Amino acid sequence: MSDRPSWCIPANEYRRERWRNQFGWTREIVRMRREAGQDRVAQGEQDWDWRLSIAEIESDAPFSAFPGIDRELVLLSGNGLRLRFDEGEAVELHPPHDKLRFAGERTVTGELIDGPTHDFNLMWRRGRVRAELWHRPLVGPMVLFAEPGQSWAVHLLAGQAHFADGSGLAPLQAGDTAILAAGEDRLRHVLEGGGEVLLVRVGEA
Repeated sequence: MSDRPSWCIPANEYRRERWRNQFGWTREIVRMRREAGQDRVAQGEQDWDWRLSIAEIESDAPFSAFPGIDRELVLLSGNGLRLRFDEGEAVELHPPHDKLRFAGERTVTGELIDGPTHDFNLMWRRGRVRAELWHRPLVGPMVLFAEPGQSWAVHLLAGQAHFADGSGLAPLQAGDTAILAAGEDRLRHVLEGGGEVLLVRVGEA
């Protein structure tokens, strides 16, 4: 998988594991490491530069600390999540897909508003890479360009989609993710279908 510039990851292949602090579970989608300006799948537990996962939050719990890491959390399902920081700040994420960006070293507790939630978790290593995230409707074709050294992740929130660009990438069902890594050459993909997507773009810091 690490030698392919683009590939799709079915939701049933995400790896379920404990949080770093053991207080919850997450389903890891992918972890990537930047080498010579290109993104490749990271092999070690800690040697990644950016990572995607889905947190399963079933009770109030402190989040794991990730010094040197920036994070963005998106509510995927459930009735809401309150993030309570040790400085006294509290931010609520409400349906359908509220999101929040924060530093991984901050002390924060997740408090359920009304039942369990699933939350999309983007993390990237500060100073190594830069990441941006958007929530967009998918209506007809969507063209994605990645400049050399950039990568896109496309997480299909709802609906169905396929790549209509001759790339041979597998179709996406709800919950699946595609990784589009440009490498040394500019990359162009055309996504067609209907539904909603989370788009993540990662590049040089």
